[in-house]
Amino acid sequence: MSLFFIGGFLLGLAVAFGWRFRITAPLFALAFTYLFLLEKAHYLNHAYLFTWLAWLLALTPAWRDFSLDVRRNPADWSPKVPAWSVWLFPVLMGLVYFFGGIAKMNYDWLVEAMPMKMWLQARAGMPVFGLLWKQEFTAYFMSWSGMMLDFSVPFLLLHKRLRWLALGMLLMFHATNHLLFNIGIFPYLSMVLTSMFFAPDWPKRLIKWMAGPEKLKNQQTNRLIIRARSQVQKWVQRWQSTVARSSGNNTGYWQYRPLLMKPILFGLFLLFCLQSVLPLRHWAFNSEVAWSEEGHRYSWRMMLRSKQGSGNYRIVDKATGEEEVIHPADSLSSRQYRKLATHPDMILQYAHHLRDLRAGAGTEVEVYASFRVRLNGRKLQRFIDPKADLATVKWQRFSSKDWVLEEIRLPGL
Repeated sequence: MSLFFIGGFLLGLAVAFGWRFRITAPLFALAFTYLFLLEKAHYLNHAYLFTWLAWLLALTPAWRDFSLDVRRNPADWSPKVPAWSVWLFPVLMGLVYFFGGIAKMNYDWLVEAMPMKMWLQARAGMPVFGLLWKQEFTAYFMSWSGMMLDFSVPFLLLHKRLRWLALGMLLMFHATNHLLFNIGIFPYLSMVLTSMFFAPDWPKRLIKWMAGPEKLKNQQTNRLIIRARSQVQKWVQRWQSTVARSSGNNTGYWQYRPLLMKPILFGLFLLFCLQSVLPLRHWAFNSEVAWSEEGHRYSWRMMLRSKQGSGNYRIVDKATGEEEVIHPADSLSSRQYRKLATHPDMILQYAHHLRDLRAGAGTEVEVYASFRVRLNGRKLQRFIDPKADLATVKWQRFSSKDWVLEEIRLPGL
């Protein structure tokens, strides 16, 4: 695995610098997809997003300008690309924001301000901001503003005049998330992808500004800026002259062959249709998604609930009636156990694992699960029907599970 991660890191560098892009980009996407699918307990929404981004990037002609591939073969340089290759990423990010806002339209988030209230109370001791976090009003403000921002920001970013307002709000939103929650690099990735809503040539204009002839005051700090600009200017001029000599001042744009273009566009259409349906599929189940997990994955339901659970299994030998209690925490990592205890599909998988182990030893058994779960600070409740023999239960992907008990919501619970 160490070699796998080193190889993936090197592939990422190759993609970033545009080295053998048409080979390294699909390989990087394949490597990250394998990593994403390797361990269910490590599922993250932004890892799921990374996977799609990697494959979409591999489809684009991203190597056609400012890349090592063009430096090696300047004839590949192209100043223009098809519009679909530019809009792929804003559309995907717009769907992430939009359905993230839709997912926040639920009772716990808007009426109870949960679990935001719990998370902020836990950080009440933070210097400077602690007094603000402990106020109940803050939890409601952040819950409602987060919902409205996610829901509206894709449309604001499409408007040229409101785009900067949306960018400012997103900066505050992601900075707050980074300050309060341990969610890795997702805030930074979101800001980079948000920039894709701006004109496609903004990186070039930024480089031109850095290499611009503006006069700066003769101060030590500004000398460093002047030197950096001068170096960038030389690099840009050298690059442009090399490309111009070898490409014959090509003004056309790159595109796939017509025979490939139609299948690719049709595939992209199906992908975005899928991304518009998956986040809504939990409505097809007769259960609350935060409790039963039906329709949670692949739906951009991010930071919406606080859920803890624990439990064990009871194995009954059918021939002798002998019973044995199995604690899954003894054979799983801490993360695997935490996830298993709150996810019915994992509870069932582990029950089948125990059944198959005993079957391999020539013993036929019944497997019963005893798990209790707490959702959004409410009291622990029984999660799995203790009378259901999970050894005989088959996973039903498209229907509700009667062996998963409903959460009982009563005053004070």
